Amino acid sequence: MSDHIQPRDYNRIKRSHKGFSLIELLVVVAIILIIAAIAIPELLSARIAANEAAAAENVRTITTASMAYSSTYQNGFPPNLTVLGGPSGALATCDQAILLDSLIASPPYTTSGFTFSYTAVGASVTGTPGCSTPGTNAYLVTAIPVNRYVTGIRSFCSDEPGTIHVDVSGVLAASQNACEALPILQ
Repeated sequence: MSDHIQPRDYNRIKRSHKGFSLIELLVVVAIILIIAAIAIPELLSARIAANEAAAAENVRTITTASMAYSSTYQNGFPPNLTVLGGPSGALATCDQAILLDSLIASPPYTTSGFTFSYTAVGASVTGTPGCSTPGTNAYLVTAIPVNRYVTGIRSFCSDEPGTIHVDVSGVLAASQNACEALPILQ
């Protein structure tokens, strides 16, 4: 007998090491799909939680900026959300207070999967000279998810007491009374 492999045996050995079988590939794909099915819902819920945390913080920032506007310019609370923004590096005025990031203070007032609105409510105050629009004695800030169950589930609101309220149904608070009737964000 010779130590040499016969050509027929060599082809059989070569064919057996060509690659993975279809069954092996299907098992690997099935394992990947099972892992994805477990991980994707957790990823989406983490994303929603992060968006909601950012929205609540942005409502707090708008509330703080409104208070700062009122005390700085003696023009009441700002007449709209745009007044709280303005170009960075410019001189801050009662018409462009530069207290908010331009993403929140300019249309469409959307960031982190939430749409923000600012409604001046209550009586107008006597305007400060140089201000094009007088402020008001009250306001309502709201944040609602752009796409419910994708970008967020809950909505948030606040007014001049500065307390953030949360609505688990994700709808817009129609008034200050509706906002204050909601549970306080803990």
